[in-house]
Amino acid sequence: MANYWKQPGIPRKGWILLDVIDIREDDQSESDTNYETCMMCGNEKIRYVHVVEHSEMSSEFRVGCSCAEKMTEDYVNPARREKEIRNRSSRLLNWTKKQWKKSKNGTHYLKIEERLLLIFQDKKTSKYKVKIGDTFGKKAFDKIEKAKVAVFKGIEFLKEKGRW
Repeated sequence: MANYWKQPGIPRKGWILLDVIDIREDDQSESDTNYETCMMCGNEKIRYVHVVEHSEMSSEFRVGCSCAEKMTEDYVNPARREKEIRNRSSRLLNWTKKQWKKSKNGTHYLKIEERLLLIFQDKKTSKYKVKIGDTFGKKAFDKIEKAKVAVFKGIEFLKEKGRW
């Protein structure tokens, strides 16, 4: 277990936060998640990885929130960005638990904010496809759960672009 806090030559301050990553895939279970270890303090089982860089170091460090705060001397943004990712993860979990209605022809549907969301099976491939409003998704999915995640991501994309 590395503890770079105690090693000479490793800068303690002056790091820049590049990104915060949820290492759990959208459709991955907790037991299948390959958690990381904080490169700075050695704390294990980190799901939300803060990627930081320093001008004196040749590679990025992947650390937990507490170390990121200390290293960047920013006690607001690392936690704020992690909270945003945690909230997204929570919204996704709630989304996957939604009960979709099923039409007579087997199409799963939801109506959200006056927009019709569809998940249907392609007759040729038996794979699931999605439609958000008037827009058909380009991908096909083996499982309906993956199609539901795709709808969630599609809505997030549309909201980000101001088209929802």
